[in-house]
Amino acid sequence: MANRLAKESSPYLLQHAHNPVDWYPWGEEAFEKARTEDKPILVSIGYAACHWCHVMERESFENEETARLMNEHFVNIKIDREERPDIDHIYMDALQAMAGQGGWPLNVFLLPDRQPFYGGTYFPPKQVYNRPSWTEVLLAVSDAFKTKRADIEQQASNLTQHLENSNQFGMDAVSSLIPKEELFTAEQCGAMALAILGQADQEWGGFGRAPKFPGTFSIGYLLRYYRMKKDEAALRQALLSLDKMIDGGINDQLGGGFARYSTDEKWLAPHFEKMLYDNALLTDVLCEAWQLTGEAKYAVAVRETLGFIEREMTSPEGGFYSALDADSEGVEGKFYVWSEEEVMALLGADGPAFCAYYDVSRHGNWEDVNILWAPRPMAAVAEEQQMSEEELAALLERSRPVLLEARAKRVRPGLDDKILLGWNALMIHALCKAAGALGEEKYVRMAERAMRLVLEKMRKPGETQAMLHTYKNGEARYPAFLDDYAALIRALIALQEVTGDLAWLREAKALTNYVTAQFGDETGRYFYYTESGQSDVIVRKKEVYDGAVPSGNALMAHNLWHLSIVFDERDWAERALAMTAGLGQTVMRYPTSFGVWASMVMRLVQGEPELAVVGPGYLERMRELNAMYLPFKVMLGAEGDVEGMPLLQERRVEGKTLIYICREYRCERPVEYISEINNLI
Repeated sequence: MANRLAKESSPYLLQHAHNPVDWYPWGEEAFEKARTEDKPILVSIGYAACHWCHVMERESFENEETARLMNEHFVNIKIDREERPDIDHIYMDALQAMAGQGGWPLNVFLLPDRQPFYGGTYFPPKQVYNRPSWTEVLLAVSDAFKTKRADIEQQASNLTQHLENSNQFGMDAVSSLIPKEELFTAEQCGAMALAILGQADQEWGGFGRAPKFPGTFSIGYLLRYYRMKKDEAALRQALLSLDKMIDGGINDQLGGGFARYSTDEKWLAPHFEKMLYDNALLTDVLCEAWQLTGEAKYAVAVRETLGFIEREMTSPEGGFYSALDADSEGVEGKFYVWSEEEVMALLGADGPAFCAYYDVSRHGNWEDVNILWAPRPMAAVAEEQQMSEEELAALLERSRPVLLEARAKRVRPGLDDKILLGWNALMIHALCKAAGALGEEKYVRMAERAMRLVLEKMRKPGETQAMLHTYKNGEARYPAFLDDYAALIRALIALQEVTGDLAWLREAKALTNYVTAQFGDETGRYFYYTESGQSDVIVRKKEVYDGAVPSGNALMAHNLWHLSIVFDERDWAERALAMTAGLGQTVMRYPTSFGVWASMVMRLVQGEPELAVVGPGYLERMRELNAMYLPFKVMLGAEGDVEGMPLLQERRVEGKTLIYICREYRCERPVEYISEINNLI
């Protein structure tokens, strides 16, 4: 018998639709049952590509006896964290306050009024590794709810108060009278670069120890710091990190696309799930590395990553799916790994050199099988194989499609085919970056098509600017969150820069006005994660941490600053300054955790070139400017003067296409040719 989740659209919830657990989706029906029967609520949160979520389902949620216990003692709610990140944030914060760490699956126990009092992550079916079994936890929590109710209610009240207090983090007021040049300095930028480099792995790239995540915000900061100060250590670490990831098992060497993180320090063994947002954020920094260095491997990595997105992660309507699972046939990574025997049978005479380059051996390089990676330089392998580098490169080029075709016949990992607004916006932004950096019009078309889908299908019916968070099977659901709007506004800005269509900027302005009205906090500086009027969360949180995806507040600081220049909105500039200054000390201290904020500090220190391109050839000039490494530029273009956009007023000169360069309320003389730009910038 199917449970209530069978009516949901989330692939993760549908995975649980035939569990014997009497699962409810998050909503009033479950809350009412908990109140009426005076039962604690169990909220279990995960996502479709989560390996340990699958394990716990097989071991516990599919077990009849365990399900009987859950159904008897609890009201059980399943949540897809990607559908409802607002709920996930609240209860993950509660778990971290209780246990000092978190993760998924997230299992948290609530009072009937939804206040949390106990939780954990994965629990095994039997006690092991000092972890209690799931049934022991269920019985202990149920007993405590009945016999120690007052203690539990006090614990829940304390936790909820902690969640409320966490909204005050870093929110000290900063005097608006202090000049920008005193609030933000080049010395601060240098100190943040040093702090990032202090956590760098100088042998294998990346930051910190295993498990290693891509760290794209830190890499982007180091690239920009090199451009600002010509700091060779910053450039070296940024490129080393990208090089090792490109050559590592975290990068699908056959099909392109990056996995979520590496379980080891060398980037060999990934956690095999592929997330849309990681590939978007890596594309961003790979484009910048290509623009800065001109080294072909970064352009190749961009093309391979976006090739994977186009082939495997794009819906028929042009939107982008959320994730590919780590597992296939119940085994993590099975789709991606190889035995030496398989490779040799497929490649014949080309097999030995292919195996030498990709570290394929009879004994395997990971759990008795082989993950393809390239730990040695091509020159060294070519010499060992007694061939030229060109010959080895050609051999690899003809061999990869053979293995890719064979791999396509395997049982594929599960696809999470919901379309999320914020993650789609991140990929649209990445496509715009790639279009500009590589001059590929195909990426512009992909970005425009996805943006049209988002704006047409993910608006709240009957409302002009209100957006919805997730879309699948022709239906959009759930009010969009701050991250969705912030990423969407940034994507609209980027889309204007590669198309020259100012309508995208006007859409960005309208959405910014909506966010300011619906998400702004009482101080008029930061933004809540959820819009006003949402009633099914116990607190309205403010998120400022740059985690796996950029903080919505950090993106809004960039958006407000950028659009304040475009539309001469001084209030937006002042708000962006106040937001950044309010978190200043925290960002300086922990730049690897606040990487997008750190870039905002650098933006305010360095300033940005304001580029207005006016005349009949403006699109061609904009393409040439997009190819350059100008990370903080504000660029608009038009054939003639445009009302409502100060940078495009009184600029037109008959028969000429001119590039106007301004900065900090002063303008240089206009120029006609890109060759004249570099010195002026």
